[in-house]
Amino acid sequence: MKNRLKVLRAERNWSQADLAESLDVSRQAVNAIETGKHAPSLPLAFRMARLLGMTIEEIFHEEI
Repeated sequence: MKNRLKVLRAERNWSQADLAESLDVSRQAVNAIETGKHAPSLPLAFRMARLLGMTIEEIFHEEI
């Protein structure tokens, strides 16, 4: 699954640690999601969307 998380985080001047703390996950989890090594759970994807003020579809999209 591809995502725009790194770009969206950078636009807000948040570090991976900042985002991780806001989402109550580890920095390593944020890194794994950003690099596409791990897909977030649905509840985590919803938390990310709420935090960023976006829809899940605006952040994540399927690889084609």
